[in-house]
Amino acid sequence: MPKRIGLISLVVVCSLWSLPKTTHAQALVPHTLQLDTAKLEQQGLSLAQEAAQLAQFQQYEMAMPRARLAVQLAPKSDKVWFLLGGLYLQTKKIDDAIAALKKAQSLNPKNGDVLFALGSAHFQQQKYPTAANYFQEGLKLKPNDPEGLFDLGNAYYMLGKLPDAIAQYNKAVSQDKKFWPAINNIGLIKYEQGDVEAAIKQWQAALAIDKQAAEPLLALAVALYTKGDQKQGLAMGETALRIDDRYADLEFLKQNLWGKRLLSDTQKFLQLPRIQAALQQRGANQSAPTAPQPAQ
Repeated sequence: MPKRIGLISLVVVCSLWSLPKTTHAQALVPHTLQLDTAKLEQQGLSLAQEAAQLAQFQQYEMAMPRARLAVQLAPKSDKVWFLLGGLYLQTKKIDDAIAALKKAQSLNPKNGDVLFALGSAHFQQQKYPTAANYFQEGLKLKPNDPEGLFDLGNAYYMLGKLPDAIAQYNKAVSQDKKFWPAINNIGLIKYEQGDVEAAIKQWQAALAIDKQAAEPLLALAVALYTKGDQKQGLAMGETALRIDDRYADLEFLKQNLWGKRLLSDTQKFLQLPRIQAALQQRGANQSAPTAPQPAQ
């Protein structure tokens, strides 16, 4: 197969000699063929758009090569580097994500979303002070961003600054009344502090916004069961795990910032025969072959 040509310019070396009998052969001076950089950049932006659309459907393996090529064709676009960094984040290639995001930051220091993404990358590396700094810098540019406020709250939570975390969660909700993850996380803190009633109220408030939110539903189920309301707790737990059985994985819950007390109570809850039966039934349903559809 032919070698891939350069993206910015193509050097054409002419190795032709004129061979008149009266002179020596002389090589021609190489010529540089200048490509249309504006057109290449536009192609890069188009590829980036394709990659973004694929990423929306979690088609990361298809999106990644497009994004990599896009940054070669449009290397001065902070948005394209930001897209590539985001894809690396999604695929857990954190060091690559940070490199791409810092490139985006160098091209446009005023892009708050890049700072938030850098905060997320360092948060995943458990570098919580650095993550908090990036979130704070991002909020200087986008002070009313609910996700940025929520992320800073999470960083404070992991740093043990619980009042500060709750303050940021409340700010996030003040900017977006339907931002239930922030309400949910206040419940997580309250539960760890031993204020079960306050935690229950937070999870009920989150569910009032989204009845299909599996996380606050399972947390509420565990809290009610542990408190003594076993019937309602079991029913809610079954419903939560039917919605999303990832919440039966304690490691997944830990990644979602569930604290030691709630994890301990949840571990006991998940071992209950009725909950185990619900999980087994869901697993059987997922593995059951789909019946063939009759021909039309």
